[in-house]
Amino acid sequence: MKAVALTRYLPIDDPYSLVDVELPQPIPGAHDLLVRVEAVSVNPVDTKLRAPKPQVEAQPKVLGYDAAGTVEAVGAEAQGFRPGDRVYYAGDVTRPGSNAEFQLVDARLAAAMPRSMDFADAAALPLVAVTAWELLFQRMPFDSEHGGKGKSLLVIAGAGGVGSIAIQLARRAGFTVIATASRPETLDWCRAMGAQHVVNHREPLAPQLAALGFPQVDAALNLADTDRYWDTLGELLAPQGHVGLIVEPSGALKIGDPYKAKCIGIHWEFMFARARWKTPDMAEQGRILVRVAQLIDADELKSIQREALSPINAANLREAHRRLESGASIGKLVLTGW
Repeated sequence: MKAVALTRYLPIDDPYSLVDVELPQPIPGAHDLLVRVEAVSVNPVDTKLRAPKPQVEAQPKVLGYDAAGTVEAVGAEAQGFRPGDRVYYAGDVTRPGSNAEFQLVDARLAAAMPRSMDFADAAALPLVAVTAWELLFQRMPFDSEHGGKGKSLLVIAGAGGVGSIAIQLARRAGFTVIATASRPETLDWCRAMGAQHVVNHREPLAPQLAALGFPQVDAALNLADTDRYWDTLGELLAPQGHVGLIVEPSGALKIGDPYKAKCIGIHWEFMFARARWKTPDMAEQGRILVRVAQLIDADELKSIQREALSPINAANLREAHRRLESGASIGKLVLTGW
């Protein structure tokens, strides 16, 4: 089968950073689906795993943690799927990724695609939708239906992949959503996703929020730079507020006052945790994707795909990584077809 892989960890401008390879088609285990991959999207985890480092892989390593495709075969203990089903999923960071014609995924991590979407739109959703849902509604103590009623939520980096779907989920749950962005196109994107207010994250946040009538916020999602905004969020969050984090800090964080004095809840999200540690509730990720598909088909959530490249090959994946590493990408970039 065709695949895109690496054996060395190189800068993305190096043509050997990601290369086209031929690999054996995998055989499904008991809980697996064998999926013919039709579309994939890129996420920061792809660029972080590919980033330059001295180690060398003895065998080609396939990245990619967002996919939509068609079930080709079903493992003996996999339930709820049959060949021909159109599925979407983010997969497992400890297994070969989706940048291949065929991929194995634990059936508990997958769900039927939204009926109203094509493969490209569906592939843009799984990783960021699961991340945002888990963070807002499982790590943080908010109900997915009405948990934001009467509350304000600050979303730092609202135009990114996670921010794009988090804004929509938070608005649906009743939050007043204030997103951050810095360029005209990212401000417009955040508003299109449903943010009621957008402030410039290149300027001090507190004066901008105060001018909008928010001297404090009830909750915040820091989706960009944990270190940079740590002190600021400690001051901005209301007593008994909550902060959600997804980016590893570069140094130690002071978790005492004002966080301690205000009893601010600190919530980490890593969407691969359930799969990596084989937790008893692994199937919750499949259930989240089922619910997201229902909301898409009910027109309560919208696509976050903004760009598409075709076909799926090394040259286009290098370009996708390059755009993501530039820090200027908006929404999600998708690749389709082989």
